[in-house]
Amino acid sequence: MLKSIKQICGDKLGASDGEIGHVKDFYFDDKRWVIRYLVADTGNWLTGRLVLISPHAFKSLYQPGKVLIVNLTRKQIENSPSIDTHKPVSRQYEEEYFRHYGWPDYWQGDGIWGMSGFPIVSENSISYPGEAMNTTSGKSEHSDIHLRSVQAVLGYQIQAGDEIVGQVIDFMMDDKSWVIGQLVVNTGNRFSGKKVVLLPSQIDRISYEESKVFVTVTKEAFDQAPAYDADRASLSPVSH
Repeated sequence: MLKSIKQICGDKLGASDGEIGHVKDFYFDDKRWVIRYLVADTGNWLTGRLVLISPHAFKSLYQPGKVLIVNLTRKQIENSPSIDTHKPVSRQYEEEYFRHYGWPDYWQGDGIWGMSGFPIVSENSISYPGEAMNTTSGKSEHSDIHLRSVQAVLGYQIQAGDEIVGQVIDFMMDDKSWVIGQLVVNTGNRFSGKKVVLLPSQIDRISYEESKVFVTVTKEAFDQAPAYDADRASLSPVSH
């Protein structure tokens, strides 16, 4: 089921032994269109510190109550590698991070999550702190990665051909695979206008310098698209 990322931001987070802060942001892979990390604001607990939490730490995004529980202790999170959210997440940091928690890496293998299509940790796939990371090439891969902030992209203009047709107002994420299935676009101004659904496959590229999302569909397609209904997240997207 698709879940609004915008609605999750601000939710409280809890470890197995107490609260750890609230959801501040998400980092997504703009090549595979999948959420790689949740960014937690630790508030007064670890004052001034933001921490990354992998989807591996969650059983489900649909949990009873108003607190999202992660399968970690406060001590594990406190001792996790520090991250500077003003800089790109490096592969070196990710390797250290995954070793700390003993999780399998996602950048090796054909699946969205390495050898799998879901962020599931099993006894057969898990590596443990201090062990070398398993890779298909026998060494760590330091290729270019494409992790971007959801909060930064919210508000980006949508450009179809030579025209600006709207702006990004939400991301819809599958609650099991953490794949971004849809983007919600407001085709009017900030407070009015028709909202429509855009698929990642309809995006040509994202320009972070221009704060724009360039799409392969026409302005006419946006005009003719059905209006988005939050109660029907699987509504038909903009058509070519």
